[in-house]
Amino acid sequence: MTQDYLIGELSVRLGLLQAVAQHAASGDVANLRREVETRPAAWLAVEVTRALALADRLCWNSLSDGDIAAFSRQSAIGADLRLFGACARLIDD
Repeated sequence: MTQDYLIGELSVRLGLLQAVAQHAASGDVANLRREVETRPAAWLAVEVTRALALADRLCWNSLSDGDIAAFSRQSAIGADLRLFGACARLIDD
């Protein structure tokens, strides 16, 4: 896989996460997405780890709010982010 492809795939997944984030957290996702798109590919492993932590935080916030529908959408995207990171060998499985 080319580095540009990996950057694009991570950006797409962050876009999906941003779409299901609560309003306050969508800015955090947007900032991370912008960093993914502008930093060198050498940062991808760090950014995938940050994306996973952000997805985890969103899920916990949704559970705390009792918003099971948001949790379901966010956890599915988080699982996809983890699978992407593992398959791209950006994180340990």
